Amino acid sequence: MTLQRLVLDYRSGELVMRVLYRSSLDGPNPSTEARAREVSALARTGLLDALEALDSEAGAECVGTSGFSQREDVLLATTSPAALQTARQVKGG
Repeated sequence: MTLQRLVLDYRSGELVMRVLYRSSLDGPNPSTEARAREVSALARTGLLDALEALDSEAGAECVGTSGFSQREDVLLATTSPAALQTARQVKGG
């Protein structure tokens, strides 16, 4: 399994996590406990990587903002310097 995207959404005291990943066709069925364990482990690893990237010297870069009275800032935290350079090029910096 390969993590593609991890989206966190806080709603009324609960955390909704959407995990997008690629998997081989021979893995466990979607409704099994084994599949839930695999996806949980993948999400846990992704969260740990994100926390480590936020703590690194490169830190996180604010790559987008929106809103006036309610703010939404988008932070980009990458685990490799090459990915951070690519993000800066996309931003125009």
